[in-house]
Amino acid sequence: MLDLAPGVAQLGTESAFSVLARAGALAAEGRSIVNLGIGQPDFRTADHIVEAAVKALRDGHHGYTPAPGIPALREAVAAYLYRLYGIEVDPGRVLAVPGGKVTMWFAILMFGTPGAEILVPDPGFPIYASAVRFSGATPVSIPLREENAFAWTADDVLSRITPQTRLIILNSPANPTGGVVTKEEIDRLVAGLERHSDVAVLSDEIYSRMTYDGREHVTLLGYPSLQDRLILLDGWSKTYAMTGWRLGFSVWPAALFDAAERLAVNSHSCVNASAQHAGIAALEGPQDAVAEMVAAFAARRRGVLQALNRLPDVSCAEPGGAFYAFPNMTATGWPAEALQQRLLEDAGVATIAGTSFGAAGAGFLRLSYANTLDAIEEGVARIGAWLETHPVPNDSA
Repeated sequence: MLDLAPGVAQLGTESAFSVLARAGALAAEGRSIVNLGIGQPDFRTADHIVEAAVKALRDGHHGYTPAPGIPALREAVAAYLYRLYGIEVDPGRVLAVPGGKVTMWFAILMFGTPGAEILVPDPGFPIYASAVRFSGATPVSIPLREENAFAWTADDVLSRITPQTRLIILNSPANPTGGVVTKEEIDRLVAGLERHSDVAVLSDEIYSRMTYDGREHVTLLGYPSLQDRLILLDGWSKTYAMTGWRLGFSVWPAALFDAAERLAVNSHSCVNASAQHAGIAALEGPQDAVAEMVAAFAARRRGVLQALNRLPDVSCAEPGGAFYAFPNMTATGWPAEALQQRLLEDAGVATIAGTSFGAAGAGFLRLSYANTLDAIEEGVARIGAWLETHPVPNDSA
């Protein structure tokens, strides 16, 4: 029997991909499947972005690029951040990566050692805690509570910092809950972190362009007191419907950039050359497709909230951002994992159990409304019909 390194046994998974595979298999059998599971936009990448990649290939951009990304891409990222936030970022601190997960891994590998603690949102993106355990560190949950619209509070974060804390991972707008943290709460957190100058912060802002009803996304890049320990995670996947392009960017403190670049050289060498040219076109070109997509998500958000809250024993808090609803299914009596499985197998609706995102997700499901309004309404109707005819068995609670 082969003896694997201990960290491998600590790796979790991302249930959305398992559900996607099963949903695909059922669809291949001829079943009617409504997919509200996977977290990716259902829009095509804009034509001008695709054409930029095609042109790059035709122009001969077939080889390696510098590990941090081609200079034009890093400059485009810095200019993009200035347009969004009015914040000047040195392009020399920008690192292009093949997807946002790479930034998580790099940050966690830098600070995760046995005996260390890393704070993670709960419920939160499952790879946070998985990577922390792989590193040998201990994930410490930051609770995201339904009564607070699933936004973390400064007090909850600060109260969990100990002498062993090396890194805090924050995510707003949030996956899986859609929670958005207010500027006032972020101000309070940053002020409190002045007492913990040896703790780094990873701010996952991949959904930064997706907020609703006048809510404001507040980037942690705007706080000078954090600049020597803040790692920003963002990218193209969600904003520009480019999940399959595997292209993200990160901004690193000057003191950490060399380590991040070395990790890049050791892991993936560089990012796909033509994708980088597509990334430049996305940032510098027309933004109409982004606005149209977010407007569509806003309409779907209203639709999914109305449909879910009409169901008996189901309630759903209003998500402030991203494209997820996180309904409370506790009153149905069904455990989240069993409900996820039965809804897919029996009703043909793909959802994700809240417990896939942490222990605090018990009693919840995640529904992605990155699907058509008709599909969302059909999916929620199927959920309601299934719940009506399937009272919870006595041995399921």
